[in-house]
Amino acid sequence: MVQTPTRPLTLETFLKLAETKPASEFIDGQIIQKPMPQGKHSTIQGDLVPAINTALKPTRVAWAYPELRCSFGGRSTVPDVAVFTWERIPRDESGQVANVFSIAPDWTIKILSPDQSQTKVVRNILHCLDYGTQMGWLIDPDEASVFVYFADRRTAVFEEKDALLPVPGFAESFQLTIGQLFGWLEVI
Repeated sequence: MVQTPTRPLTLETFLKLAETKPASEFIDGQIIQKPMPQGKHSTIQGDLVPAINTALKPTRVAWAYPELRCSFGGRSTVPDVAVFTWERIPRDESGQVANVFSIAPDWTIKILSPDQSQTKVVRNILHCLDYGTQMGWLIDPDEASVFVYFADRRTAVFEEKDALLPVPGFAESFQLTIGQLFGWLEVI
C-alpha cells in the first residue's frame, strides 16, 4: 500500500510516525507498507538469520538482523535481513546495540513476496549499494532463484541446486547452496 502525503514529508517526520505492522518504508517521499510475509517468506527468513549468525556472530565478524529499520540517504527501508559487520554495528552510550540504525547494512537480503514489485525491491537494493552495502540478495521463492547484486553493480542469478551462493568477503565462513536455501521449504 502506497500513501502519498498531502504535503511533503521528510524522513525525519516519517521516523516520528508510529510503526505499522507490517512495516512501512519511506521511499522518494512516499510511505509504502511492506506486504505481510507469507509461509515461504517467513520460513526462509526464519532459517536464514540463525544460519548466518551461527557462522558469523560467535567470532564477532557480523550480525544478521531480521526486519531491521535502516534509515540513510533520504530513505528508510526494512530489509528482510540486514547484516552488519561487527565494527559497524551502531552502539548506544553503554556499548549495547543501538535502537536506531542510520547507516546502510553491509549485506542486504530481500525475500520476494507474492504480488510484491520486483522493481521496487531491486531499487531498494541498488540504493543500499549506493551507500556502501557490499552485496544484495533478492531471493525469489516461487522461482527458486537468487539474484545477487555486487557492489560494482554486476548482477548474477543462481538457480542450480548445487550452486554455492556468493557472499561478501567478510562472510566467507558462511556457505549456502541454492538447494540448501530452498530445501528449508520442504515439509516432509
